Amino acid sequence: MFGGLCVLVNGNMCCGVVKDELMLRVGAEGYDDALAQPHAREMDFTGRALKGMIYVACEGFSEDEDLAAWLDRADAFAMSLPKKGAKKKAARKRVR
Repeated sequence: MFGGLCVLVNGNMCCGVVKDELMLRVGAEGYDDALAQPHAREMDFTGRALKGMIYVACEGFSEDEDLAAWLDRADAFAMSLPKKGAKKKAARKRVR
């Protein structure tokens, strides 16, 4: 979707990697706090900021503890969302 790898939690987008940056879904309530952290910036994939989504530069997660903290933040938000069910494939009609 964003030209990188994406991880889903209960069917909801949680985090991913785009080029060499970490992409995180932090939600609207956690957005300003996340942006205030070093090496974080708005996710502007479409040319506009996507509220609730951020990028973190490599320097912001170079230590294991930093990466774990970012992933915990995104996971907590994704876990707070309603679980999405698997989409059912439409039954194909056989034409004879």
